[in-house]
Order: sequence, then C-alpha cells, then structure tokens
Amino acid sequence: MISEIFGKVRSNKPLVHHITNWVTIYDCANMTRAFGALPVMAHAKEESADMAAIASSLVLNIGTLTPELIDSMIAAGKSANKKNIPVVLDAVGVGATKLRDNEALRILKEIKVDIIKGNASEIAKLAGMNVTTRGVESTEVEANLADLAKDFANKANSTVVITGKQDIISDGKKVYLVNNGHQMMGSIVGTGCMAASIIGAFAGVEKDYAKASAYALASFGIAGELAAQNSKGPGTFKENLYDEAFNLDAKKLTQMAKIEEH
Repeated sequence: MISEIFGKVRSNKPLVHHITNWVTIYDCANMTRAFGALPVMAHAKEESADMAAIASSLVLNIGTLTPELIDSMIAAGKSANKKNIPVVLDAVGVGATKLRDNEALRILKEIKVDIIKGNASEIAKLAGMNVTTRGVESTEVEANLADLAKDFANKANSTVVITGKQDIISDGKKVYLVNNGHQMMGSIVGTGCMAASIIGAFAGVEKDYAKASAYALASFGIAGELAAQNSKGPGTFKENLYDEAFNLDAKKLTQMAKIEEH
C-alpha cells in the first residue's frame, strides 16, 4: 500500500545523501524534508564515502557534473554498496554530450546502481540506442517505453525509471505505470531532481525498489496535482508544491494514486 510506505518515510525519517545538481540542490533538500525524510549534501570526495556509509540511501545526480564530482560519486557509491545501501542515479542530460554519456557509463560500470532514473531519451541512450537529448529535455524515442524500461532493467540488473507524462518503472519483471502529476510540474526547474530525492527517500524504507519508485512518483505527482489547484503561475505553484507535499496523508494518497501494475 502506498500509504504504508509513505508512513514509513514519515516515521523512520531516512537520511538521503545527495551528490547532486548545483542548480536544484536547495529544492532537493527542501522537498526531501517536506516529505519527512532527512537530506544531507556532502560532495567532497574526502567525506562522501563516510557520509554514504551512514545514510539510508544515496542519490547521484549528474546535472552539473565534473570529472572530480564523478570521482566523489563513485567513492560514495562503493561505500554504499558495501553496506547494501540503495543507490539512485539520475542520468540528467545523458545523450546531450560525450562527457555526460561517458561519465554516466563509468558510474554504472564501477558501482552497483539500484535505481536508474531519466527521461525517455536519457534512458534510451544509456540502453545503447542512437538518440540525442536536448539539453536536459527529452527528445522523441521510437520505442515502446515499457519494453525499453523492462529490457534495460534486465540488462543493467537495476530498477529503471522513465519519467514523463506517464512514469514507467520496471525491475525487469514487473512494470508500474504511474499517471499522477500535472503539467505545471514542467513549468519550474528542478521537479525531476526533486523526484529523484523522493525516490531515494522511499527506497530508504522499502527494499522493493520498483514499488518504492512507483509510490514515490505517485506521491510527488499527487502533491503536484493538489498544488496546481490554487496556483496562478510557476511562482505560486512551487510554493504550493512544498506545502502540499508536507500536508500529504494516507487518505489523499489512497484516493488519488493512479498506479497500474503489469
């Protein structure tokens, strides 16, 4: 049940260690906190491994990557792997430049990533398809996205999350389709990064990572739907999004969640 896992986030307060995007780091921290989890942002290689070892989950976001930052991510990832702490990779901008492509693949080669998140073109690129990402925005992918997620999940031995108007999640066996959310979520920068943080929070309390990812995205989408009801534009929407995330409860989640399992 979505409400049960959400309740565990609120009661357990998982510590989500981020090595993340400088553009959205403030938003990721605040949204993690609004959901009831605890954020920490430790980027230095000298401490990233130590911080990962005491966290409930590790979220790696390559939105503003440098080779040095990737080194820190890999150090943290190896530390998390040793303690079976879930690792989330948000493959921001993969398909846009060779640096992003190569460094994302380096992460996947050197550490075990439990959840790989991206939009359609980012995931397609990681899966070996010939696609291009426009900055950090998805481009058209000529493939069945549910099949793409399932096939890549098996290939990578990870849970794969494809975000979009409909979110698609697969662990290689089952597929979840999440139909929550609102178009205004695309009017502000950072909702994708926030979504990765929430996935990290849910994965910190639920070892079925496909289910955790689906429930996290549904919960965030519901907050977006509620926020849009009283928003005049991006500014008020962002403010309301924090408030609605903070005020989520079991009744809202149970009544509004739109999740299909195949």
